[in-house]
Amino acid sequence: MTKQEKNEVIALLKGKFAQYNNFYITDTESLTVAQVGKLRNVCFNKQVEMKVAKNTLIKKALESLDAEKYAGVFESLHKVTALMFSENPKDPAVIISAFRKENNNERPVLKAAFINGDVFVGDNQLKALTQIKTKNELIGEIIGLLQSPIQRVLGALENKDKAKKEEAPVVTEAPVAEVATEAASTVVEAMPEAPAAEEATPEAPAEA
Repeated sequence: MTKQEKNEVIALLKGKFAQYNNFYITDTESLTVAQVGKLRNVCFNKQVEMKVAKNTLIKKALESLDAEKYAGVFESLHKVTALMFSENPKDPAVIISAFRKENNNERPVLKAAFINGDVFVGDNQLKALTQIKTKNELIGEIIGLLQSPIQRVLGALENKDKAKKEEAPVVTEAPVAEVATEAASTVVEAMPEAPAAEEATPEAPAEA
């Protein structure tokens, strides 16, 4: 590889490291050409970019960006290295785990993962990485937690209102005729009695 070609690879890697906040450093040694091709296809379908490069070029690309920020991954740059870049922090871990299971293989091996500024070193971190919560998942959980108390309050109010309705006495209406009779009786009783008529007194005969 010429110096120009090396510089082009370094520039390409710098662009990827600057673009993604998440990348995995894996060991694909012992995988066949067909298996590597299959792994690339799986990554492509999951919108994960896979790049194979020399460790020295990877290190130079990282050092030129921020040597201190990426210092934690330098010791993992040995043997054959395949990089996996992803927007979703756990997609590469899920791909690696599924690929191993399907092929009854221990490759690719996770050497390190850089997730939003945090470094996870060693293949024993793979399972934990498959369980990382994405931003959308965390937002969904927070919304669920916020809604839960409100739903409990609404449920309690609905149950309380239902209980009140069940306990309320049932009022039956009296027949119309009965109501009319009672009303008429009340009116009659309330009316004052008429005064008795005075008896007529015969007039005295007029004197002649």
